[in-house]
This record gives sequence, structure tokens and C-alpha cells, in this order.
Amino acid sequence: MNTRQLQDLGQSLWLDNITRDLLDSGTLKQFIDDWSISGITSNPTIFDEAIRGSSAYDETIRSAANLSITDEDLFMELALDDLRRAADLLRPVFDRTHTVDGWVSLEVSPLLVNDTGGTIAAAERIHAQAGRPNFFVKIPGTTAGIAAIEECIFRGVPINVTLLFSRAQYLAASEAYLRALDRRLEAGLDLRVASVASLFISRWDKAIHDRVSPELRNRLGIAVAGATYSTYCEMLTSHHWQRLKKHGALPQRLLWASTGVKDPAAPDCLYVEALAAPGTINTLPEKTLRAFVDHGRVGGVMAPAGEAANATLRSFKSDGVDLKELATRLQTEGAQAFTQSWRQLMTRIAEKRKQWIAA
Repeated sequence: MNTRQLQDLGQSLWLDNITRDLLDSGTLKQFIDDWSISGITSNPTIFDEAIRGSSAYDETIRSAANLSITDEDLFMELALDDLRRAADLLRPVFDRTHTVDGWVSLEVSPLLVNDTGGTIAAAERIHAQAGRPNFFVKIPGTTAGIAAIEECIFRGVPINVTLLFSRAQYLAASEAYLRALDRRLEAGLDLRVASVASLFISRWDKAIHDRVSPELRNRLGIAVAGATYSTYCEMLTSHHWQRLKKHGALPQRLLWASTGVKDPAAPDCLYVEALAAPGTINTLPEKTLRAFVDHGRVGGVMAPAGEAANATLRSFKSDGVDLKELATRLQTEGAQAFTQSWRQLMTRIAEKRKQWIAA
């Protein structure tokens, strides 16, 4: 099994999807048992599609139709019901890997993207409400988010840093994690607070597809990943990290996100095959997971040194791509897209509640 090959070389595979139908049908359990899936990620778009495309949530919404709770609170209960079940399915993985794998993730409201204090309060509330040790709260790696990430880690809340697009944005998240651990060490607190840093891949290639020469298409996301992976490996050998590690700290693992191929002309397993890297996580859309299980191949392993990736990035610069500006734009657009999905999700829940009240 090719998924087992990735696992054997030291890469974890997580599923970038969660629906009640996936749980009720036993499909998620199959993915865990047979296809090496060892974690779950989610986002507002995933939940919007899940609730829109299934009647599995209707009974819970009907029972809460007349309750004096907000639509956002009702959504949190719907999402947490699914993710608690997924967390319980993954708990044996969590225990067997000594908390390295077996995680699920839920994002704070995207409406808080520029609100550091609100994000901190929401993250603490969501984690407490989830009631599972293998539960990440997702916070975007924006300027306001980085400050919230540091404070949440210091307070002991496991964090999945989302919406990272560049080496520089990854470094900001990594440094926030290290600062939080330094503060915990100084305060005499346990350093075993887990975190992952999620670097988005395919959106790079989609953004510049029609602006670059054909030979450069579908190469930018992989090059950004390679340069970032090199920095990640350097961080793990740094004196700063080694000092924290001696006190029991866990590495903030690098996670490849947005690994579904968006160009129909490109191989559907492109990013999975190219991003095979020890010590990392690849979170796959269900369609990509099924494609890789069917016909994907594990070839070479990503090198810890980023010379080839940096050479590719220079080619894009020569072709007129402003990588720094594009990374900032992609992060902003990503946050806006999640905000749009969140608003659609709240509207959908409100409409369903009204239907039950009318009935």
C-alpha cells in the first residue's frame, strides 16, 4: 500500500474532510484502518459543503430550532459532535504515537481574523468545549493571528496554524511557537503543547497559472514547500530548539495543506508524490486520497537542503512573479474565502432553523 510507504518514510497522512456521512458509513474508520489516515483537518468551506449536501444534520438543527442559542453556537455543536467522534476513532493512534498523530482540527471564526483578543478567547473556549486531548484549534497565521498563537500555546491550547503561504510566514509561526515555549519554560510549565504549521501549496500554482511560461506551471507550490522544508529542518537542528527539546518540547510539525491539484491538465497525485518528506504531514482532500491509493507512486524523498527549490523560485522571479506580494495576497484571499464560507454557513443554518420553526 503506497500510503503505508509514506508512513514508513516518516510522513503522516491526514484527511482534509469531515462529514457526518463519512462517520456514519464507517468510511472514516476504513481510511484510518486501511489507508494510514492518522488525523483530520477541517475548515468553514468543508462544513458548509457537508451541511449543504446532507440531511444528516437536520435532526440536530430541528431540535435546536427554537432554542435561544445563536446560529454560530449551533454550528459549533454540530461541528464538535463530528470532530469528537473522529477524535475518539483516532485516539488509539494518538496514544500509540505518544501524541504525535491522531489529531482533529476546528477553526476559530474567520470573522476574528484581525482580533487577537477575540481569537485567544475563542480558541480557549473551543478547546474546553471539545473535551478531547487530541484536538487542535486552527488559527490563521496573520499578524493578529501570530500574537494569538503565541498566547494560546503559552496557555496550553494545542494550535494548528493555518493559512501560511511562504517561508517567511512559516518562520513567523515557528518563532511564535518557540517564544511561547520559552515562556512556559520560564514559568515552570510542561512544554508538551502540540502544534502544526500548515503551508498551503496548490493555491500558488492556481494564482499564476496564466501568467508564467508553460514550463513553470504547477512548479511554484512545490518550490515554496521545498524552501520552507529546508528552513524547518534547520530549525530542528538549532541550539534554541535543542534546548527546548531537552525539556520535553514537541516539534511544531510542518503540514502540507491544499494538496488537491487544481489544474485538470496536471497529474492528480502531483503534490502528494512531490512532497514526500520525513517529519511532515500531508492533509489530503478525499478525492486526492482515493486517487493516490488507486495509482499514486512514492518516488524520491524531498531533500532537507533547498538549493533546487531556491533555484526554481529564482526562475519565477525572473519571469516577473513577486513572491512576497503574492504570498501576502494569497493569505488575505484565503482569509476572505473562509469568511465567505462562514457567512454562507451561518445563513444556511439560519434558513434550516426557520424551516423547522415554520413547520
